[in-house]
Amino acid sequence: MNEITTRILKILLLVFAVVLAFSIFYHLFFTNYETENAVYYEVSDSSSFQGVYIRNESVKTYNGAGAVRYCVDDGAKLGVGMVIAEIYASEDQIDLRKRIAEKEDELAMLGMIENPGTRENAQAANLAGLIEEQFKNMIRLRERGEYTGMDAAKQELTVLMSTYDKITDSSVDFNDRIVALEDEIERLNGQKTAPEYLIRADRSAYFAGYIDGYEEMLTIDSLNQLTPEQLESVSDDGIASPQPEGTQTIGKLIDGYAWDIAGIFDNTKMRLSEDDTATVRLESIGQPMHVKVVSLISTGDITRTQGIFRCDQLTHDTVQHRTERVEIVRDTVEGIRIPKSAIRFKHMTVDVKDEEDNVTSVTDDFMGVYVLVGETAEFRRIDKIYEDENYCLSRLDAGSGFVALYDDIIVKGVMADGE
Repeated sequence: MNEITTRILKILLLVFAVVLAFSIFYHLFFTNYETENAVYYEVSDSSSFQGVYIRNESVKTYNGAGAVRYCVDDGAKLGVGMVIAEIYASEDQIDLRKRIAEKEDELAMLGMIENPGTRENAQAANLAGLIEEQFKNMIRLRERGEYTGMDAAKQELTVLMSTYDKITDSSVDFNDRIVALEDEIERLNGQKTAPEYLIRADRSAYFAGYIDGYEEMLTIDSLNQLTPEQLESVSDDGIASPQPEGTQTIGKLIDGYAWDIAGIFDNTKMRLSEDDTATVRLESIGQPMHVKVVSLISTGDITRTQGIFRCDQLTHDTVQHRTERVEIVRDTVEGIRIPKSAIRFKHMTVDVKDEEDNVTSVTDDFMGVYVLVGETAEFRRIDKIYEDENYCLSRLDAGSGFVALYDDIIVKGVMADGE
C-alpha cells in the first residue's frame, strides 16, 4: 500500500469519526425524546355497594334432641324425601363416621398409588412437572379464596408426590398400610348404630344450614316494597328469630335455583337499564358471576339508585351470607393504553376496508402517535375504543400502520409534524 492510499484512508476514517461524534452529539442534545411503553390495559365501568341476598326460604326445624349429622352440603339440591340430616343419641356416632370417611379416603388414595397401571405409565419427569403445576394451582386457589377446591387439590398433590416416591424408590411400599386400613374400617363399621331418626325434605328445594332471621322478611314478593333504609339496615350477623318451644333449627330450604341481590349503587357511569346484563364480583367468591337487571327504583339521586339483580348460579358460598360487598361491572374494554399527551394528528392518505372488504383510499387528518423506531420517529394511527381525561385505549391487533403492544410511544420531544 503506497503513501497516498494510506493518507486517503486516514482522512476517510477521520471524517467518519467526526460524523459519528456529531451524530451522537446531535441525538443527545437535540432529539431528547421521552417515551412510554405501549402496554395492555383494561378498564371497566363499575360500582360497588352493599348487597342484600333475597330468596324465598323456609326454616326447617326438629325437636332439638340428639346430635345432628348433616348428609348434604350447603347449596345442594334436594328431592322430595331426600335425607337432610341424621339424628343420633350422642356425638360418638358422628365422630365414628368421620373417622371411617377419613380412613376410606386414605385407602382410595393409596389404592390409586399402588395401581399397577399407574406405576407402569407414570414417568418421573412428567410427575415432577405435574407436581409443580398442582402446587401452583393450590397457590392460585388460595389467592382467589377458593378454599373449598383446595382439599381436592391437596389430595391430588399427595397422590402425585407419593407416586413419584414409588417409582423412584423401589423400597416404597404401601400394601401393608392398605391391609391395615381395610381391617380398621371393617372394625369401625362394626361399631356403627342406626340413627334415632332422619330429617327429610318435604319438597324439591336447595339446602342451607345458615339461618339469620330474615327468612320471612326478605322474600321475592317483598322486593319492590323494600326501602333504601331497610336494605341498609340488614346485617350479616342476622336478627333474633324466636322458634316455637321445644324446637331447634336444622337449616332452611330455598325455593328455586335463582336468587336476587338488592342494594343502593351509583348508576352515573353504569347507566344500567332494566333487562340489561352485567357481571358482579362478590367478596366471598373468587369467580365473577353474571346477573340480569330486574328492577331499578329511583330515589331522586342517580348516585343512590336502588337496584335488584337476578342470578341463577346458586353455590355453597352464596348461601353463607345475607349481605356482603358487591362490585357490579357493566363492560370490560381491553386495549393498548395511550397517554393523551402523546396524541398527534397527521394529514395522510390511507387505504380503508369496509365491512365487505372493499378498499378505498381516504385522505384526512388521522389520530395517532409517534413511536421511536431505532432513532427515527414514525407515525402510527390509533383505533380508539375508549377514553377518559388522561388516556385512551387503542384496539388490540388493529393491524399494519396502527400502534402495537410494546411500541415506544414518544410522549415528549416531537411536534405535530413529527419533527
